[in-house]
Amino acid sequence: MSILGLKKKQPKTFKVKVSTMDAEMEFSCEVKWKGKDLFDLVCRTIGLRETWFFGLRYTVKDTYAWLKPDKRVLDQEVPKDSPITFHFLAKFFPEKVEDELVQEITQHLFFLQVKKQILDEEIFCSPEASVLLASYAVQAKYGDYDPNFHKPGFLAQDELLPKRVLMQYQMTPDMWEEKITAWYAEHRNITRDEAEMEYLKIAQDLEMYGVSYFSITQNKRDTELLLGVDAQGLHIYSPNNKLSPNKSFPWSGIRNISYSEKEFTIKPLDKKTEVFKFYSSQLRVNKLILQLCIGNHDLFMRRRKVDSIEVQQMKAQAKEEKARKKVERQILAREKQMREEAERAKEDMERRLFQLQDEARMANEALLRSEETADLLAEKAQIAEEEAKLLAHKAAEAEQERQRLEVTALKTKEEKRLMEQKMREAEQLAVKLVEQSERRLKEADHLKQDLNEAKDAERRAKQKLLEITKTTYPLIAAYSSPPPPTGPENPDLALDMGGSIRMDFKDSDMKRLSMEIERERLEYMEKSKHLQDQLKELKSEIESLKLEEQQQAGIYSHRSYAEPPYIPHSNRNSAYMAQMAFYEEV
Repeated sequence: MSILGLKKKQPKTFKVKVSTMDAEMEFSCEVKWKGKDLFDLVCRTIGLRETWFFGLRYTVKDTYAWLKPDKRVLDQEVPKDSPITFHFLAKFFPEKVEDELVQEITQHLFFLQVKKQILDEEIFCSPEASVLLASYAVQAKYGDYDPNFHKPGFLAQDELLPKRVLMQYQMTPDMWEEKITAWYAEHRNITRDEAEMEYLKIAQDLEMYGVSYFSITQNKRDTELLLGVDAQGLHIYSPNNKLSPNKSFPWSGIRNISYSEKEFTIKPLDKKTEVFKFYSSQLRVNKLILQLCIGNHDLFMRRRKVDSIEVQQMKAQAKEEKARKKVERQILAREKQMREEAERAKEDMERRLFQLQDEARMANEALLRSEETADLLAEKAQIAEEEAKLLAHKAAEAEQERQRLEVTALKTKEEKRLMEQKMREAEQLAVKLVEQSERRLKEADHLKQDLNEAKDAERRAKQKLLEITKTTYPLIAAYSSPPPPTGPENPDLALDMGGSIRMDFKDSDMKRLSMEIERERLEYMEKSKHLQDQLKELKSEIESLKLEEQQQAGIYSHRSYAEPPYIPHSNRNSAYMAQMAFYEEV
């Protein structure tokens, strides 16, 4: 046999790309590998031991299928691409995530997948629950909230809410971020694993969580319905309502599920209950429904049994790992606290050192200033002594000046008293003139009244004379009597030859009255002028006294006499106003 014949033939391989929720991996697989071989390789690579929840899904035509573990990979309807693409996803969902999910990697993969389904609106979630779930997702990604680090806008690049929720309310991204951050700030001291578990505990209560939906018909008349398969059983929905099932068949109440080409038959455990049949037109979808029913039913029965040795070991290890991590977190928190306290103490010491250095520098500067101040004070003491002598001399001079000013002030007070007396006399004179002017005004009013009465009497006399003349003239003409005399016996009456009578009254009384008024007016003007001259002289004397008082106030700090009395403006001008009123009346 030749050497070449001894060489082992290299097995034929094909390329596979597997995408998990947070990573992508490529493998080189042998042609003879079954689905289980590839699945186990992926689980070993990512460190997953809870393999019964997951599967490898691939796309075929217009639907998807799960890689069968007991059949060769290339013998299944996988894509013919190179590399062949598979998605490592959760195929079955637990009833209670807190009790069934043991490993952190399992929990993390479920968290990522459920989060994506909520954001893609494959699972309906209310706006309030969406905001709460988003806050736990932020806690799992960023850790504890720190306002100094997590500034406004730090969530701008993260997809946290379904588009349906964003479109439902007229709110800006900043407003949504503010709401999420308010919840996020309350999740302090929660680790990433705990935040993801809280997320899943809220999500598992949503109506569409873990449900796989398929279009079916109930009978030959093609009544369209939806079949939902989940961890608790089978559910029948209306096509437009995936939240509330019309009918449900829990796994505990199902005796048998039979499948024949396009027809499914659900036989309840209670034989009195009617058998439910439904139809599905696609053979590939029917096989998928059957796989999900078998897998979910097996897990349902497995949960009701005692855990296997492997699961018990996994739970014990997980418990120990959680306890160890908890201790590590406590130690880390304590070390962090001690480090923060040490840093604060260091900062305090540095601040205290800087403070002491500043105090020492300031003390040195104060010492230098005090030495300089001592020299200056010695010089100032000498100068102050000389100034004291000078001030004593000036004080003696000031005392003499004060005594002289006191004598002057006494003289000024006497002069002021005399001026006040003159002012009072002038005011009394002004009051008398006002009274005289008022009296003259009254006399002028009486004269005017007498004058008006005289004019009225004259007018009445003329009217009466005319009336007498008109009655007596015809008689005189008839008897041709001579005209009456017009001499001194009747000076006020004259009758001309034309038949008219002329009246001539003497104005001696009026002239005499006017002359008396004019004489009194001249006398009053002379008195007013004399009074005005006296007032001007008195004003000039008051101004000079004020000037002297101001000069004396510059020497004394207080005034030695009172202000001159104030003369009301009405009294000063009352005489002049009375005079003008008298002229107008005349």
